[in-house]
Amino acid sequence: MNDDIATGAKTKKIKVLVVDDSAFVRRAVTRMLEESADIQVIDVAADGEMAFELTKNLHPDVVTLDIKMPVMDGLKALEMIMKECPTPVVMLSSLTEKGGENTLKALELGAVDFIDKSLAGGHMDISSLAEELIYKIHIAAQVDVQKLLSHSGEVDKSLFRSPKIMPTSSNTEVVLIGTSTGGPPALQEILSKIPEHFPCPILIVQHMPVGFTASLAERLDRTSHIFVQEAVHREPILAGHAYIAPAGKHMKIKRCGGELFIDLGMFPEAALHRPSVDVLFESASLVCEGKCIAVVLTGMGKDGSAGALALKKAGARILAESEETSRVFGMPKAVIETVKVDSVVPLHEVAETILKLV
Repeated sequence: MNDDIATGAKTKKIKVLVVDDSAFVRRAVTRMLEESADIQVIDVAADGEMAFELTKNLHPDVVTLDIKMPVMDGLKALEMIMKECPTPVVMLSSLTEKGGENTLKALELGAVDFIDKSLAGGHMDISSLAEELIYKIHIAAQVDVQKLLSHSGEVDKSLFRSPKIMPTSSNTEVVLIGTSTGGPPALQEILSKIPEHFPCPILIVQHMPVGFTASLAERLDRTSHIFVQEAVHREPILAGHAYIAPAGKHMKIKRCGGELFIDLGMFPEAALHRPSVDVLFESASLVCEGKCIAVVLTGMGKDGSAGALALKKAGARILAESEETSRVFGMPKAVIETVKVDSVVPLHEVAETILKLV
C-alpha cells in the first residue's frame, strides 16, 4: 500500500494553463511542457481576459503568462488573478527596456518567476527555454501564493516615509544580500526602508538572466533613499550605495590602500550560478572578516550556505528570511541548516533588523 501511495504521488501531474497571444508560441510551449511526464497542459488562452476566466474555472497549479497581449495585457490579468484566484504564475518576458520594466512590475504584483523569451534571429528558441521553464514550473507549483499574499499587508510604510537618520560611523563595513526566486520584490521591500545616510554599502547578488539586472537596479533606485546601481568593475564601494551584481559575472570585494572596491569576473567558472552568493560571501570573509552582515532571502537551491559558513567563521553576523514570507525557502533553509544564524526574520522585519545590527 505504501508503494501505491508513493507511486500515486510520483504520477500526480502539475496542471498548467499556457497563455500567449501567439498561436505558434502556445503550440510550442505546450509541446515542450508535455514532454515532461509530470506536467499536463490543461488549456491555452490567447489574451489576459481569457486567462483570468480559465484560471477561475479550471484552477491550474501554474499559469505561464505572456505580458504583451490584446484585450487585456498580462499585467492586468496577473493583478486580477492574484486578487480573485491567487495562483502561481511564471511570466514569459522579452528582454527590452520596456520588457524588463514590465517583468519587474509582474514580480511585484505576485508572479513567482519569469522566463526570458527574447527573440533570437526573429524566432523564439524554444529548445533553449525548455529546461528552464520546466524547472521553474516545478518550483512555482510548490509556492503557496495565498500565504505570501496574506503577509503583504504587514509592511510598516512609516519606515519609508520618515527614515531614521543613521550615525556616520559603524563597526560594519558592508551589508551583503543574496537572493534568487522572489528576490526583486523582497529587495524593494528592504531597500525602501534603508535611510539615506546609511553608514555602509550594500552588495547584492540576485540570480537573473543577463540583461535584467540593469532594469532591476534602476527600479530599486527609484524606490530607495540610497543610491542603487548595477555594479561596475573596479568601482569604489561607498556608504549609502547599493550595488547589484550584473548577471553573468561574479562580484567580489577587494581592498586596496584601505579602500574597498568591486571586482567583477568570470572566475570561478564551475560555480552553479553567475553571479554566485557564495563567491561574494567568501570574498567578504577574507577582506572584511567579521565586519559584515549577511542576509539570505528567498530562493531555490543552496547558494549562499557555503559562503555563510565562511563568514560565520570570520565572525560575521548572518540573517535568514523566515519560511512564512519566503517565496521559495530553499536558500534561507540551507543557510539555517549550515550555520547558527543570528536571526531568522520575516521579510517585513529584515530592514529593521539590519538597522539594529548596524
